Amino acid sequence: MAGIYVHIPFCKQKCTYCDFTSFPNRLGFAEAYMACVYKEAEMRGKELQKETFETVYIGGGTPSVIDPNYIYGLMKQLARTFHLSKDPEVTIEMNPGTVDAQKIAIYKRAGINRFSVGLQTANDALLADLGRIHTRADFEACARLLRGENFSADVMLGLKGQTKEDVRDTIALAADCGASHISMYALTPEDGTPIYTDYLNGELPDGDEVAELYEYGKTLLNERGFLRYEVSNFTKAGYGSRHNLNYWKRGQYIGLGVSASSFFYGKRFTNTFDLDEYIKCILSGHFPVVESEEVGEADAKFEFVMLALRTVFGISAKEYKKQFGSDWKEDFRTAYEKTRAYLDESGDVTRIKDEYLYVQNRILTEYMT
Repeated sequence: MAGIYVHIPFCKQKCTYCDFTSFPNRLGFAEAYMACVYKEAEMRGKELQKETFETVYIGGGTPSVIDPNYIYGLMKQLARTFHLSKDPEVTIEMNPGTVDAQKIAIYKRAGINRFSVGLQTANDALLADLGRIHTRADFEACARLLRGENFSADVMLGLKGQTKEDVRDTIALAADCGASHISMYALTPEDGTPIYTDYLNGELPDGDEVAELYEYGKTLLNERGFLRYEVSNFTKAGYGSRHNLNYWKRGQYIGLGVSASSFFYGKRFTNTFDLDEYIKCILSGHFPVVESEEVGEADAKFEFVMLALRTVFGISAKEYKKQFGSDWKEDFRTAYEKTRAYLDESGDVTRIKDEYLYVQNRILTEYMT
């Protein structure tokens, strides 16, 4: 399985927690940028003619902030330059404050069949504190436009002043509005972002408080029929993200656009994070790659184990042996023995026990040898 990721780096306003490559003051470059993305797709398509791609994910930034006809053109170009499967999963990220009926109609005509909506919280005061440009009412309006569609909602934990009641209200809003998938993840205060000051000042919930909110949210999601399949992702039956599952299964993917990363033919590579440099490279007919490395066998084995243990599917000993010709428990004997108490064994599959999945990073560090 292989996927395509396209990065749209434009947004109306930078959120206080955002550490992604995004440019709130350069929307005027959208036309030139998208022309370059179309060109990069053509260049990569020539290299990957024999591959079939089953997923497309358009992320950002805020993809829904640009003219929807650019997204339509993008999908036409991807269909021309790559071999897409007969029924690809095509996702676009959206901010509820940037969509309308016309945009969604164009997205659907373009072949987009999954919508990832950034709710974060149902509390307008918390949204304002995060620098979000949307309100609860905007999300409700967006959800009405997506009625009957496959859409996912993002829920954020660890916000300043956040309570269990806020978490309950947010999950209830997302579920009642028709979300079939909910991503619930903890805020990570990154150095250099405005919210990092709140972290340094001790104004954000500590790790134990966030873990308590997570367990509370997990219970609420389970009660509403959302089952966890990865530490931060919960879905109703049949609506798991195929694109993200491809990442967790170490599948191949090609990234297009500024800062986009790729993993293909045993090599990882990343495009430049500089918008001007990206455009200059593409216009001169060069790939904008600034980092590239071959993934050795030891790293590949660790990635397989680490990614598999993040999910409820766990490590398949048969699949590991098929890929690497060895027994994963032997390859990671010391780490396995240290962490056995946290693992559940079923047939040839090993998983982290449900009650320890949220703190899986503490377990996975034992495998980093």
